[in-house]
Amino acid sequence: MAYTGDVVVHGPSDTRTLDALVIRKASVGPMDNNTYLLTCRHTGRQLLIDAAADPERLLGLVREGSRSATLESVVTTHRHRDHHDGLESLVAVTGARSFAGTADAHALPVTTEHLRHGDVITVGQVALEVISLRGHTPGSVALAYHAPAAHGGVHLFTGDSLFPGGPGKTATPGDFEQLMNDLEQRVFGAYDDTTWVYPGHGRDTTLGAERPALGEWRARGW
Repeated sequence: MAYTGDVVVHGPSDTRTLDALVIRKASVGPMDNNTYLLTCRHTGRQLLIDAAADPERLLGLVREGSRSATLESVVTTHRHRDHHDGLESLVAVTGARSFAGTADAHALPVTTEHLRHGDVITVGQVALEVISLRGHTPGSVALAYHAPAAHGGVHLFTGDSLFPGGPGKTATPGDFEQLMNDLEQRVFGAYDDTTWVYPGHGRDTTLGAERPALGEWRARGW
């Protein structure tokens, strides 16, 4: 079946196979969090984005990608607890390394390595670009995978910084301004309309679907 990105808690994952990467999307926890398992097709090495909840379901997802149930690393997009409630248990079982944005890493329940804007994190032979998107939290990060055009071009994992319909919530006008600036400069200004967006909750979108509303988002202020 073709990938849609429509998943529900306790439901099956949805799988998308690219040139060098397999993406598995699942929904976990009481806040319907998206979690993404990235598997390198050449090496079988795996990276999980947001160990949000339900460690048993997360381990099941890891097993879907690898019969040996190996997980090399976990990237937490930001420090809000609903995005890392399963992290401690998952790391204890798998021995995976934990990564997060520098300003948020201290808030996680396990020893966590720091990610900075412009860093590259790898899973097997696949490189993922780290994009700092400050505002939802100080250390929020997105990850970008650059696939060939035949496989959709850029695939962008945005956490709670960008959703269908707008940016994530911010606490102050200054935080909102910072997030909008980063989105416009580092996301919409850097990638084209075919870029596929995988958010922290809900359905996927594309930059082309969202770009016409940038002015509206600025005007409404959230």
